[in-house]
Amino acid sequence: QVQLVESGGGSVQAGGSLRVSCAASGRTFVNYHMGWFRQTPGKQRELVAAVTSSGATNYADSVKGRFTISRGNAKNTVYLQMNSLKPEDTAVYYCAGGVRSLGTTTWSLWGQGTQVTVSS
Repeated sequence: QVQLVESGGGSVQAGGSLRVSCAASGRTFVNYHMGWFRQTPGKQRELVAAVTSSGATNYADSVKGRFTISRGNAKNTVYLQMNSLKPEDTAVYYCAGGVRSLGTTTWSLWGQGTQVTVSS
């Protein structure tokens, strides 16, 4: 059974840092792109950061310079280091795995989400 399990969410004051982690199991994710999405009530889920199978990264403009995505050596773990957190970063953060084809990444694997709350 393929699983993505997030951990590390929590509450922090504005300006603080958190690291969320995602452990993938059930198959090899070496060839998968991995990403972090977030969602708040009433809004669409948005891509925060992604890392390709070769290690290239991209970020939403709102988190550039503050968040860093990385993969573990075994490629089955992915981390999101979040610094200089703002109240608007408050959301449920989801780990996702996807495959790129014809210029598009299809995100087909999802974790259950972890809550990140930033207070002012």
